[in-house]
Amino acid sequence: MKERGGTAVVTTDTDPDTRDAEEAEEVEEVGAAADEGSTQTPEPARRWPRVVAAVLVVALLATGGALFAEGRALRDTPATSNRALTDSEATTRVAGDVSNALGKVFSYSPQATGVTKESAKQLLAGKALQQYAALFGQVEKQAADQKLTLTTHVVRAGVTRLTDDSAHLLVFLDQVYERQGKPATTAAAQLSVTAQLRDGHWTVVGITAR
Repeated sequence: MKERGGTAVVTTDTDPDTRDAEEAEEVEEVGAAADEGSTQTPEPARRWPRVVAAVLVVALLATGGALFAEGRALRDTPATSNRALTDSEATTRVAGDVSNALGKVFSYSPQATGVTKESAKQLLAGKALQQYAALFGQVEKQAADQKLTLTTHVVRAGVTRLTDDSAHLLVFLDQVYERQGKPATTAAAQLSVTAQLRDGHWTVVGITAR
């Protein structure tokens, strides 16, 4: 340490060769650090394509699942599941079976009420048969007392809903009443009918007057 103009100055005597060696060592350390940093940067770059691919796979699976669910929902809507709108042959068949059944069970004469009763047992079932049996006793007596004949014609039977084994119909009837010695009287009727497929034939299981 030397004094110069009243100020203490610290000086260090270092050999030039030693200073050059230290500088070279510092340069090597900086280069090594740079090399180490350059070797670490590609790792995120290599992971990035894998991350993108995984996201794309998830997105595709989610989109495919949504499309499948949407397609199934469209296929299962009430409109597409109603065979009355798509199967004309099955619709014609159920309308024919139900029209035939109603024409038979709602037609009788004083001498043939027993035939009508037996037809009802074959063509009706469930609640429809129970209601019919409860009322037909009165009808049978009335037909005998008043010599009443009833003839029923199905004017139109429209199938409103049809599945593999059940059907709902709206039926329009014309009924002709004839009493002995009096002119015939015609009346219109409208029924809501439920039918079920049993043993290859449509059976009426529900009848409601409208």
